[in-house]
Amino acid sequence: MIPDETQKPDSGITLVEMIVVLAIIAIVAGLIIPNVIGRPDQARVTVASADMQSISSALKMYRLDNKTYPSTSQGLSALVEKPAMSPAPANWHPEGYLGQLPVDPWGNPYVYRAPGETGAFDLVSLGADGKLGGDGLDADLAHQER
Repeated sequence: MIPDETQKPDSGITLVEMIVVLAIIAIVAGLIIPNVIGRPDQARVTVASADMQSISSALKMYRLDNKTYPSTSQGLSALVEKPAMSPAPANWHPEGYLGQLPVDPWGNPYVYRAPGETGAFDLVSLGADGKLGGDGLDADLAHQER
């Protein structure tokens, strides 16, 4: 190959060009990072909503098999292991309805009540603080039937 006469054999990226590229990367990162940092908390809220939808589906399957939802005292563990206490499920599925007892994304158990205040059952995540009530990420998330 014949070298181009206008190109110097020792040409390359200069320090100034490298600094300009790094400055552009820093500006773009400065604009994006603040928007991404708050997302893990929003993701936990989304996961809790999706979990409650799955638990609700499992509760409905339990009801189809056994003609009633698990009682409050039986709790969500009735979806994992056959309840021994009354009311005993007549047609409990041998494999259960959930693989394991669900916990919310903050590591707290979901609150289950049957009958519920708003319907056949209440299903609630107590939020990041694990306590009743709260604001923002500490707010309770209730499952709403659609």
